[in-house]
Amino acid sequence: MDKWRKRVQQLKKETYALYLAYKDPRVPWVARIWVALVVGYALSPIDLIPDFIPILGYLDDLILIPLGIWLAVRLIPEPVLAECRVKAGVEIGERKPGSWATAVIIVVIWGIVALFLGSLFIRLAVKP
Repeated sequence: MDKWRKRVQQLKKETYALYLAYKDPRVPWVARIWVALVVGYALSPIDLIPDFIPILGYLDDLILIPLGIWLAVRLIPEPVLAECRVKAGVEIGERKPGSWATAVIIVVIWGIVALFLGSLFIRLAVKP
């Protein structure tokens, strides 16, 4: 169990390092877009496959997030990523748990995306 706890902590640190890299002007725009998608998905309470579905629910978290992080790490220049990892290691120890405001913002953003995609789907399905 201790091994899993360390791995989760490492994943949190890496995700936060990617967030810090996203804000760095030395990171290419393609990497920024990818990092925004990966970090947004990792921190979002809404999953591609809901966690209550046996086995498959956690499969997306076990495969998609590490795969997205792996690709994001490859897109970010190594010196920038090294700096961000050090910063993340320091800041993660000092951070307090996330706020409700952040959670609400993430849920609202996913809600807007879902409404947009739903309305687009309805328009395409009901085409005269």
